[in-house]
Amino acid sequence: MKILITDKMALEAIELLKKADHNVTFEELDEKDLIKEIPKYDGLMIRSRTKAYEDVIKAGAKGNLKVIGRAGIGVDNIDIKACANYNIKVVNAPTGATQSVAELAITYMLSISRNISKADSSMKKGEWIKKKLMGTEIFEKTLGLIGCGNIGKITAKYAIAFNMSVIGYDPFISKEDMQKDGIKKIEKLEDLMSKSDYISLHLPHIKSTHHIVNQEMLSKMKGTAFLINCSRGGTVDEKALFKLLKDGKIAGAGIDVFENEPPIDNLLLKLDNVILTPHIGANTKEGQIRAGTVCAEQIIKVLNGETPDFWVNKKFM
Repeated sequence: MKILITDKMALEAIELLKKADHNVTFEELDEKDLIKEIPKYDGLMIRSRTKAYEDVIKAGAKGNLKVIGRAGIGVDNIDIKACANYNIKVVNAPTGATQSVAELAITYMLSISRNISKADSSMKKGEWIKKKLMGTEIFEKTLGLIGCGNIGKITAKYAIAFNMSVIGYDPFISKEDMQKDGIKKIEKLEDLMSKSDYISLHLPHIKSTHHIVNQEMLSKMKGTAFLINCSRGGTVDEKALFKLLKDGKIAGAGIDVFENEPPIDNLLLKLDNVILTPHIGANTKEGQIRAGTVCAEQIIKVLNGETPDFWVNKKFM
């Protein structure tokens, strides 16, 4: 069968599809050209750049499109309900970037605690500001996780290795299941915000999570606490976060994702007490290979008439 890949993908994933005797085409199409070409294909494999919204899906349904695979965990760039309406399965790779994103969250915790970014930039300017760079340990501090799925669990595991206490807010995971991963369940988000020394977000950006960390929630944080977001832009109210950081009401933040990407003219860019990266959470060699191959495996299963392991829109079909 014919599979179209419209975003850069690990070669290992492409080879996996070819070994399964599928005809694979790679071309970075814009929306207009994708609508024109998609009816020719049985499968579409994408990352975050390509947007598979209703017009694309409708065009695919007029042809042979059976499955859309997202080489990653987030599917906010795919209209999964529209896919279900046209009997098109959506699959993803939720385990692909788990390690990579969890490691970045821990990296942020260590970097902002020890002023690594400021220390590096000052040294390269020929400065020696040792006395201004007093840091804090993460040892025996409390990490609060907002979202305790695959990435949250691994982040907790790493934090526990630093002898941290881990608490978590997730309405969809039971107290007992959290305990298995060393996480103490917190029922109210505001309680997690007030009890944590570090807060790390690991949840999708959907209607119910838009600005889940807002002015009210941010105001509950300790003055010595740090906020980390390696999940999705839009989950944190950036204007409210800027104000608290600017006024010194919280110690700092590490932000990898933004409501608008790239974050041109974003006020957070002006602050010294925040570390920013350009959405690199899943951007490791290992993570990209894993995400691509897992997604490819799911696409192959669908095209073989098998039930995929990571079937995102199953409940709508």
